[in-house]
Amino acid sequence: MNTIQDPKTMQENSPILNQSIPRPLKLNNTNYRHNLESDYTEKIETLAKSFDYASNSEHLWGDPELSILYGTPLYEQASDSQKLALNHLYWGAQYDYIAASEASTINYNQVTAGVFAKVGGYDSLCLTLDHESDQEKYHIHAFQNIGSKTKIALLGKQALKLKSNKNSASKLGKSKKATSKVGEQILNLSSTSSYSELQYKGLRSLSKALIKNSSEYYSSHLLELEEKGVFLNASNKGYFGVANPQFLLQFFAFHWGSSPFLACQHYTYRLTGNMGLKNYEYQYSRYLRELERKGEFIPVPTAVSHYHLLDEAFHTTTSQLIGRDLYKEFSKPTAYEQFIGNLVFYRMQRGFLGNLSVGMVSIFREDASFLAYYDRILRSPLFGMSETESLYWLEKCLCQEHQGFDVQVKYHQKMLKNMLRLTDNLDYLWPVNREMQIMKAGGSIERAIANNVKAFRQFKETVTA
Repeated sequence: MNTIQDPKTMQENSPILNQSIPRPLKLNNTNYRHNLESDYTEKIETLAKSFDYASNSEHLWGDPELSILYGTPLYEQASDSQKLALNHLYWGAQYDYIAASEASTINYNQVTAGVFAKVGGYDSLCLTLDHESDQEKYHIHAFQNIGSKTKIALLGKQALKLKSNKNSASKLGKSKKATSKVGEQILNLSSTSSYSELQYKGLRSLSKALIKNSSEYYSSHLLELEEKGVFLNASNKGYFGVANPQFLLQFFAFHWGSSPFLACQHYTYRLTGNMGLKNYEYQYSRYLRELERKGEFIPVPTAVSHYHLLDEAFHTTTSQLIGRDLYKEFSKPTAYEQFIGNLVFYRMQRGFLGNLSVGMVSIFREDASFLAYYDRILRSPLFGMSETESLYWLEKCLCQEHQGFDVQVKYHQKMLKNMLRLTDNLDYLWPVNREMQIMKAGGSIERAIANNVKAFRQFKETVTA
């Protein structure tokens, strides 16, 4: 891993030496030092290199409720080996999502650090973000290594390339025809196409015109990329991608890279991702401590989750210090900046906090996003179901009330409580965001079932037509 300077030394060389150091920055320096002193990332790397599925296959990797389709009629009738597999596949699915999210985080850490560098006096904060990005690279590699080996062992190599049904692809094609050519190009930005460059410059010019003093604070990272002829391809994976189309993420990225307030506001988004992860990852850590107390075997993925929780605790603190506290050290946001901050938060609520997934505990999106994956599992050798049997069980599990919904509501309420604690400290939010109105509405079992009934009917048409 990279060797990084001590934050105390960097602060002594700060341009704001004659000014009082903001409290969030003092706390960041302590958090950064503790992160440098920890060795959790190294432990994760070592564990991932040692992983082979066979040696970990006969043990739960976390509480039984951390399993795909937990609490559903199918789960209740599954064999012990099938329940183990569903527990392992849940880990794989969640950490695939985390890996994608952390890849996006690396991008936006650099964009926002470029703003703080332009402000001056935030050298140690920039170093913190750089160090965290370095750690994320190790996390991503570990998750992908374990996840891919697990999926191949349980579902075969084809599980890594979940192909769309031909009829489904046909319907998608019809939908695309209804989209304007411009819209299609925006949604498929490519850094090598001439239109992409035009679109990039257009979005940059628009954000520059709308944001006060944007040239003064425009991210040094974005400038460096542009001087090399490289355009930031706003990452649309993980928790960023499920909430926003790529062109809107590109637009937001320019805003996060042009304003100290919006650079800070980005970290409320990142903090929400941190809290969403902790909402279930803490369960893995608690499970590991139980196994240790009993002197029992600790599966590698369980240990990876435990050390990742400890690593991410530093990242969560960083997100909190910037997104909740540091923004108050800068000039009050303009009306437009407040609008963008609220728009980001609103889309975040809608994108990954506003629904219930009964099949994926602690995921607050509709099950429509996962139907094809559930179907793949049921029709794999793991369950060996026919098309008809799979559809029967999917409808039974997703479209009728059962214990699984109650478990999901428990995780939803826990996350909602944490979000309300956050929003209470953000003085620029609209009531819909401060009160988490969309998330509250999305905690309804009746609404989740209605959404699933609609999604299941559409999915059934694609596989039976």
